[in-house]
Amino acid sequence: MKRRSWWGWGIEGEGLSPERRAALGALLGTQMDVGGLVALSPPRLEDVALPPMRARVPSALEHLVVSDPRERAGHTYGKAYRDVVRGLAGDLAPAPDVVALPESEADVERLLAWADEEGYAVIPYGGGSSVVGGVEARCREDYPAVVSLDLRKLSGVLELDRVSRAARIAAGTFGPDLEAALAADGLTLRHFPQSFEYSTLGGWLATRAGGHFATLHTHIDDFVESLRLVTPRGGLESRRLPGSGAGPSPDRFFLGSEGALGIITSAWMRVMPRPVHRASQTFAYPDCLCRGRGRARSLAQSGLHPANARVLDRWEALINGVGDGTRAFLLVAFESWDHPVDASLARAREIALGAGGEPIERAMAGALDTTALADAEDEQAAQRWRKMFLRGPYLRDALAEMGMIVETFETAITWDRFESFHREVREAAVRTLAEVAPGGAVVTSRLTHVYPDGAAPYFTVIAPGPPGALVAAWDAVKVAVSETILAAGGTITHHHAVGRDHQPFYARQVPPLFGEVLQAAKRQLDPRGILNPGCLLAGS
Repeated sequence: MKRRSWWGWGIEGEGLSPERRAALGALLGTQMDVGGLVALSPPRLEDVALPPMRARVPSALEHLVVSDPRERAGHTYGKAYRDVVRGLAGDLAPAPDVVALPESEADVERLLAWADEEGYAVIPYGGGSSVVGGVEARCREDYPAVVSLDLRKLSGVLELDRVSRAARIAAGTFGPDLEAALAADGLTLRHFPQSFEYSTLGGWLATRAGGHFATLHTHIDDFVESLRLVTPRGGLESRRLPGSGAGPSPDRFFLGSEGALGIITSAWMRVMPRPVHRASQTFAYPDCLCRGRGRARSLAQSGLHPANARVLDRWEALINGVGDGTRAFLLVAFESWDHPVDASLARAREIALGAGGEPIERAMAGALDTTALADAEDEQAAQRWRKMFLRGPYLRDALAEMGMIVETFETAITWDRFESFHREVREAAVRTLAEVAPGGAVVTSRLTHVYPDGAAPYFTVIAPGPPGALVAAWDAVKVAVSETILAAGGTITHHHAVGRDHQPFYARQVPPLFGEVLQAAKRQLDPRGILNPGCLLAGS
């Protein structure tokens, strides 16, 4: 029977094969000294000590609350690198005391009322895929107990409006279940973050998740029609409308609030017919990123609005099994449920070739594409990419088990500042890695999303970790690169959210007066400060 891993990503036993690990180690060994690595092995759960359970659960709520070791262990951390390393070390000190599993919105209200009365911290939990400390109880010692509020039983498509193309969906619905339910009516939400298999609609909304579309509709925000949520002061629901100019938007206020202002229970979401027309092409460039980046900007400013316009540097492509490490790649893809898109691709091809881009064979193009290519010739390649994309976190876990440091930094910057910004961030990563992990390093980059006025660069750093000091070395790199991102004018996060790891930088990014407004809203909605303390807002 398949079980979720309590310490790492996905399903137990579905990580990288020994052969794939060996090949990865050999590849990285060409760039760094991997001889001194100390491998980590997952401990047996029965050998790991959990802190004592402190919560007092009233008999009326006992059927909604569990405290068995696997549930508590699995809800201790998200899926950041430092979470995985601590899990591998058997360190479960921040474990919640209990896990609550509400089966209805009324249950959420009852559980919140209980926690508020007792002064227990409540940490909302969707799929637990946070990579920014969004579900960790670092506040454990400040509260008499901590409740992890898991919404997985609030699941399913609750209502469907075919005329308006909208669906009311429960917040605990996981990505695959959501798409399967909509597919029965020929519809799709078409939002595919990398965490798609193990994240929920509520999590996407609470973190303003970025999805499949690399242009135009990039964030979950673009699909929201209205929200329902519960707070310690009561529930609220925004009016369902296609658009409104009536003051500040309630929906926008709670999107990205990360469970610190309320718990999202359901939402009306704009859906669309499933695409039937698709076309894509991939282009190779001899330099690392520059020419592909310029072509992506031209595409973003062309008004063509491709579904994908992604750029991978040579190392990013190589590590993901594409190319030989000498070329950068630009992927362009279009899709529509209404009309053929070949003309759009033809114009995009003209733009891509304008800087010396070389179109590559269809099999390799399919290996890079996120769209489900229609013709059977490419379907296997597309499925190969999709599998590789969704299994990316398993790669990170494997590197952590090998004793490597791994981290990603995703941000956004306007085109006029892109070149200097990209250079400064990369140099900060290389410089800090040389100090904390002097055995060499690989720093890769790609563009995940492109806009007419800028792009979202995504950096990955990999280096041999100092034995016994992996988290400390990771922390040093995290701080140095985050400081550089902020100083150079970028955002501390484009789609990974704020959580606890980014909170100090977010507090400096937003205007101070706006921070005071958020704190005032927190006091009104959550007077005792029980909702996800320390997440998004300092001292909350």
